[in-house]
Amino acid sequence: MGTEKLKIGELAEKTGITKRTIDYYTNIGLLDAERSAANYRYYDPAMIKRLQFIEQRKQQGLSLVQIQHELNITPYEEIDVQVLRLKMQDLEHDVTSLLAQMNKQDNKKIETIKKNVSPESIALMQSLLLLIHN
Repeated sequence: MGTEKLKIGELAEKTGITKRTIDYYTNIGLLDAERSAANYRYYDPAMIKRLQFIEQRKQQGLSLVQIQHELNITPYEEIDVQVLRLKMQDLEHDVTSLLAQMNKQDNKKIETIKKNVSPESIALMQSLLLLIHN
């Protein structure tokens, strides 16, 4: 296999672990993934062994936080709040810029844009704006 990267589905197939679980482990920092320009996650083949280790330690009764400590990974609860706040401010800037661009468009274009934004994305943007302003 060499240095060939694996998509999340390929990693799930090789390990028997669901894509949802792999996604969760990635989000909390247990697995490393690279993002492509198209926002696909690619995993190093070494993540197969990491997943097997995680599952083995879980079967032995360890929590995910304990496994993170074993792997010398900072638990997700300890992520710097200031870093999150800065990222949220960047998102606020992006949303504000997008809204300004939308205001310059005619109603037909605005409706087209709205149709392409999922309700979940709109809810997330609204939540982020509320958090940033608090």
